[in-house]
Amino acid sequence: MTLATFALILTGVLLNAGAQLLLKAGVAPLGVLSVGWHNLLPTTLKVLAQWPIIAGLACYVVSVGVWIVGLSRVEVSLAYPMLSLGYVVNALAAWWLFGEALGPMRWAGMMLILAGVLVMSRT
Repeated sequence: MTLATFALILTGVLLNAGAQLLLKAGVAPLGVLSVGWHNLLPTTLKVLAQWPIIAGLACYVVSVGVWIVGLSRVEVSLAYPMLSLGYVVNALAAWWLFGEALGPMRWAGMMLILAGVLVMSRT
């Protein structure tokens, strides 16, 4: 994988991770959502009125476009495991931005993911 292709794949991963963080930031002020037939439309409108939700959805759209270009350049069996880097990015960003806990098991899991991606990228 060339550096340019890796950068493209990493951009897709970061856009996807950013989308998750924006979605979380968008629903945080709304509290726990309860959805049923009686409030489906009002809840949907309330969620879509949050700018981080719209930005997160936009990040998803752009990430799919970037991902498609990346897949045209590299085997899916090499590219797809790179998506797991998003777990590490999200865990660290959620700790930093939202104060979420990162206990020893999560750290161990992130290290395993990083090791797995390294092994996969070398084959």
